[in-house]
Amino acid sequence: MSLEEALGYRFEDPGLLERALTHPSRSREEDGSRGNERLEFLGDAVLDVAVAHALFESHPDWAEGHLTRARAGLVNTRALALRARALGLGEHARLGRTEQKGGGARKDSVLANVFEAVLAAVYLDGGLDAARALVVRLFADDLAAPSLERDPKTHFQEWAHAELGMTPHYETVGDSGDEEDPERFTAAVRVGDAERGRGSGRTKREAERAAARAALDRVGE
Repeated sequence: MSLEEALGYRFEDPGLLERALTHPSRSREEDGSRGNERLEFLGDAVLDVAVAHALFESHPDWAEGHLTRARAGLVNTRALALRARALGLGEHARLGRTEQKGGGARKDSVLANVFEAVLAAVYLDGGLDAARALVVRLFADDLAAPSLERDPKTHFQEWAHAELGMTPHYETVGDSGDEEDPERFTAAVRVGDAERGRGSGRTKREAERAAARAALDRVGE
């Protein structure tokens, strides 16, 4: 099965799909460009809109907090990598030699990035309706019955307010500078002057969530 068949979408501009599949490690080897990074940025925003719209329509009785928690559970790196594997994106991703040797086609971080870039390519080629149709099809089961687990940052803030009467604040304390590093950023969460937890992630948001989870573990939540 071709990738377009797996996507259920045929591109008017096949070059968009090729660009979306081109990891920065490959493009730097070929022409010094940034590969699919810009498409990844756009795809992240398109995904948020598509998932938010689908949840809004599917669950008309839910409050904002329920919708927010459900969306967070659907758009994390692990969830996107799962959809990327279902589409076979690892087999089609254009990786540089070092990334290939390092098993990049199996890394959640690489697969999630490629998924977002491909979604952006569908959006640019066919519009928001085409991108939304792809998201709804790939996330159908989880959109119907999404997890409502609280976001760890929200959970820790609620604990800090209740137990300490204070609001946590987050600080980025480390940045490897490597855009392909799944633990590029390290964040610390503090309440007052006391550090309560520390965690790492591909993005600052993921690092802050990891820090909040570490803080919750320390207080037995």
